[in-house]
Amino acid sequence: MQEFFQQLVNGITWGSIYALIALGYTMVYGVLRLINFAHGDVYMVGAFAGYYASHWSGINQDPSLMGALFVVLVSMAVCSVLGLVIERFAYKPLRKRARLAALITAIGVSLLLENGGQLVFGADPKFFPQLIKAKEINLAGILITSQQLIVVASTIILLLLMQYFIQKTKTGKAMRAVSFNKEAASLMGIPVDRIISITFVIGSALAGAAGVLVSLTNPKIDPIMGLIPGLKAFVAAVLGGIGNIPGAMLGGYVMGIAEVMVVGYVSSTLRDAIAFGILIIILVFKPTGLLGAAAGEKV
Repeated sequence: MQEFFQQLVNGITWGSIYALIALGYTMVYGVLRLINFAHGDVYMVGAFAGYYASHWSGINQDPSLMGALFVVLVSMAVCSVLGLVIERFAYKPLRKRARLAALITAIGVSLLLENGGQLVFGADPKFFPQLIKAKEINLAGILITSQQLIVVASTIILLLLMQYFIQKTKTGKAMRAVSFNKEAASLMGIPVDRIISITFVIGSALAGAAGVLVSLTNPKIDPIMGLIPGLKAFVAAVLGGIGNIPGAMLGGYVMGIAEVMVVGYVSSTLRDAIAFGILIIILVFKPTGLLGAAAGEKV
């Protein structure tokens, strides 16, 4: 049981990262009905933004909680701008075209970021500095590091703030209105284009935070680091019910725990296969996801 709980702690840590990335997928899909496959690469840019911010500011020489918070905020700001640029120049011109055109563009943007990242950041992996001094807590033989606690706590705080924003603020209500019916929302005076841009900005900012947080426990970063986590986060969003914020959180944690349990008890070679196995199962038996609701369409 001790080993089981240790694996559970590790799974919750990874699930927190998947949940943050999945939230970006689910927000964009909820508003635009678009799968933004470039989202995982925004997460990669966030990790590199945090890497350079920590070196340029000297925080890598003096680890502290406030320094880590500064690096996270810089990464979120950089990714917010990147998300806005992608939306304005890649997706907005195709908004009235067929969905397939936007989907292909999303794949193209993903490849551009990956190859551009190798050109700008270099193809060789880099190692993220420790922004927080590592400490271990031993609870009945279960080791929990300070980095793991910060990752989980930060994720829960961000997701709760996001849920409050969507449910209680004026902009959040406008997002829900645009998600329900863009044409009707426009007729009611809601600036649809601005709301869509805000959606991309917030989703990208959360991906940037995930890029720094994952580096606390897995410091190796490279220009293609967002490919597999991005796909897994997409699976997590589908698992929870894409377009549903609590569903993205649930899907992320289920995905992280399932992955770590398979590695710990079956085989590490199945680490990536389990994600796509879950995707097949959920699409066959419950295509709307765990918390998703079926929606009828007019013929």
